[in-house]
Amino acid sequence: MSFSTSHDDDAISDINITPLVDVMLVLLVTFIITAPLLNNSIPLDLPQTVATTSLDQASPTVVSVDANGGVFIDSQAVAMEQLPDALQALHDQDPDVAVSLRADQATRYGRVAQVLADVQKAGISRLSVITESP
Repeated sequence: MSFSTSHDDDAISDINITPLVDVMLVLLVTFIITAPLLNNSIPLDLPQTVATTSLDQASPTVVSVDANGGVFIDSQAVAMEQLPDALQALHDQDPDVAVSLRADQATRYGRVAQVLADVQKAGISRLSVITESP
């Protein structure tokens, strides 16, 4: 007759995944909270207005003009000479593309007017100007 002996000092062969799940949930929450902050990476001092309306589109293309006159399309620097071609390429990809213009309050109006003219020349009709509420 054979008796089985139980060994209490055997190594546990299962991996405890509870700490892994905890770490992954913390990372997920961190990314969810910080993701909206990544869109406005160009520091601008926006002018303040009272009455504004927003576009219906969830994520319009953002054209930013900083205080030094630098132009950015979705946080990518673009030379002023290349802006009409870049906007035309956006319009060619999607004729219903929406553009949101962010311009620093200290930007010369002539630079903003040139960007607006380039948007119009590209055939983009959905344009909004982003400002801050007081």
